[in-house]
Amino acid sequence: MPRTDLRFLDPEGERFGIPTWPWRMGPSPEEWATLRQLKARGLRPGGRSNPVGGQLGWQSGDGPRFAYLYRVELALPKRPMTEARWASIRKATQARQICPACEKKQDYEIPKRYGVCNDCPGGANEATA
Repeated sequence: MPRTDLRFLDPEGERFGIPTWPWRMGPSPEEWATLRQLKARGLRPGGRSNPVGGQLGWQSGDGPRFAYLYRVELALPKRPMTEARWASIRKATQARQICPACEKKQDYEIPKRYGVCNDCPGGANEATA
């Protein structure tokens, strides 16, 4: 069983500015939820009407990590995907398939790591050769 790091226990928010609890010691999940938990329930935080009300903290290899908590009662339903939103996603995906060097449309998204398609100099094929 993982050890609980009590340095993240600050339910009044005096040290961290907002109420903070150690991982697995947070408030009731029926009242508070992380962004992922809200999404799993088909909800979204709700913007200004539901600001961050607390956070869970834990120690990672990279340092302290935090997950924000939102009030479930103030959460709103997820917005449905409309045809206009799908069209916007398709347009953005197609734009990422055009190589900026040779301007050819590829059948994959251009890797950000190389910035060019696999056929251009400096692309993935040249880097692995």
